[in-house]
Amino acid sequence: MSFTRILRLGALAGAATLGYAATEARAYTVRRVDLPVLPAGHAPLRVLHLSDIHMTPGQTKKQEWVRELSGLQPDLVINTGDNLAHKRAVPVVLDALGPLLEIPGAFVFGSNDYFAPTPRNPLRYLMPDNGVRATNSPTLPWRTLRDEFRSAGWADLTNTGAAFGVGGTSFGFVGVDDPHLSYDDLPAVAGPARDDVDVRLAVAHAPYLRVLDQFAADGYDAIIAGHTHGGQVCLPFIGALTTNCDLDTARAKGLHRHPADSAPGDQGSTWMHVSAGLGTNPYTRIRLACRPEATLLTLTPRG
Repeated sequence: MSFTRILRLGALAGAATLGYAATEARAYTVRRVDLPVLPAGHAPLRVLHLSDIHMTPGQTKKQEWVRELSGLQPDLVINTGDNLAHKRAVPVVLDALGPLLEIPGAFVFGSNDYFAPTPRNPLRYLMPDNGVRATNSPTLPWRTLRDEFRSAGWADLTNTGAAFGVGGTSFGFVGVDDPHLSYDDLPAVAGPARDDVDVRLAVAHAPYLRVLDQFAADGYDAIIAGHTHGGQVCLPFIGALTTNCDLDTARAKGLHRHPADSAPGDQGSTWMHVSAGLGTNPYTRIRLACRPEATLLTLTPRG
């Protein structure tokens, strides 16, 4: 086979892969995961974990798909941020969430709720983190989104805690602002998890180790996070190439333990669920071997 023919075949394979990756970015999927954090005898509860929607007004298919999620009949919604990707996205996000806003919920924000996305070279994410964040782009109407979420009754966990009951089970929450922007105020939420509730959940947008370590040490039953996009581009037999934070790529998405080598019952150990999220940067709408997702977490009794 000639070198020219090899180059042509390589170009065709690359184009086919890119085309598939663009298609997969719209292949929205519901993941179902059991999370054993309830006391014995409590009825299972359904928690819808939404993250990294990155919505623009023109993404009508995504809006329709999100609107249908209320049919899962969750008992609780946890939103781990990056809802926006456009200055006019707040109304369409609220419309897509629709009946979900009538369900008990809790939320934190991510960097793409605060700042508009910009075109970026995807290969940059494979390079060492230089600590520079894209905070020079226009600000997004995050205050409007925050006020709408609060008005709907969702608990704002921005560097604070909250407690409420769902279906006969009492929950204690704690959350931090986006660790990727270093907006997290860990001292403000430090200390042992409250012992007067049935389930203690910690929430953050980006699963940086400093945040995970503190929440695990403080005794939370589970940590709920997003940000990683599951790696967004994954390879066979390798998996995610990056998490866009200091979390290891083996835990870029799904349910795991933290610390990674711990087991249920270990001191300073907890469950961690990382959502691969629903969206992408609107300028690079591709995913490979990592479909966009929302997760229905079914809380079940421990043990």
